[in-house]
Order: sequence, then C-alpha cells, then structure tokens
Amino acid sequence: MKKVAIIMGSDSDLPVVRKAADTLQSFGVPYEMHVYSAHRTPVQARDFALNARNNGFGVIIAAAGMAAHLAGALAANTTLPVIGIPMKSTTFSNGIDALLSTVQMPSGIPVATVAVDGAVNAALLSIQILAVEDASLAEKLDAKRAADAEKVLEKDAALQ
Repeated sequence: MKKVAIIMGSDSDLPVVRKAADTLQSFGVPYEMHVYSAHRTPVQARDFALNARNNGFGVIIAAAGMAAHLAGALAANTTLPVIGIPMKSTTFSNGIDALLSTVQMPSGIPVATVAVDGAVNAALLSIQILAVEDASLAEKLDAKRAADAEKVLEKDAALQ
C-alpha cells in the first residue's frame, strides 16, 4: 500500500493535522509526518516532493496557514495528488486567507482543497484516492459511510 505524506508548515499545525493522522491510522493507511516550510525550508520541501513517488507515497497532504503556499510549492514538484488543508490563523479572517491561497492555483498545478482545518476530510480524500486501486480500502470506506449514516438515522429516531 502506498503511504500518505502529511506535511505541515509549522509544528503549531500539529493539533489539527493529528486528526488526519488518526484517521489514516484507523484505516490502516501508512503515513509519515514532516514539518517543511515553503518559505523557510524550500529546498527540503522541494526535495521531498521530487522524491515522494520513488519513496512510496501515493498522496501528499499539505497543511499551512497565512500565505499557505506549501501545498502549491509541493504540487509544483510532483505529479502525485496534493491535498491542501488551509489552516486558521489569528491574523486574518479565521483562515479565509489560507483558503484562498490554497485554492487559487494556476492552471496545470492542481491542489485539491478541503475546508479550513479540514484534516479529517483530507485524510478521507487521501484514502479515497488510494482506494481506486485497493479494494480493501474501498470496503472500509463503504463501511464507514454506512456506519455514519446509521448514526444519523439513530439521532433522527431519537427525535421522533
């Protein structure tokens, strides 16, 4: 099974990003977490992206706030799917700045973008990508969807 890379621009992102790691772990998907900055460690971020496919990765999750260039910088150096998690900051608009930076990629360098602080959905999207070629992961996703639906129906029944 391919690994998922979780790259964060700062270790201050870890409390949110941990939710992606926990989700991947619950599905049995191997992952690695690293702190690389698009601005402070651009060489290391570039080298990671350039070598990710050869190092067994299938998807990269990139979490960054403020300027939020990390996902785009990684995507510019790999053809693996990159999923951006825009992170909230206290500086501007609760992460709207990071959301806009992450989602506004130039044509030819796509970055899939989830909600601000949307680490669980980033992990689930990674699993969906890997499940295209892995039937056991697809079955686990189907089971999760069914369990999630059942929880909602139980809450509805409790209201009746």
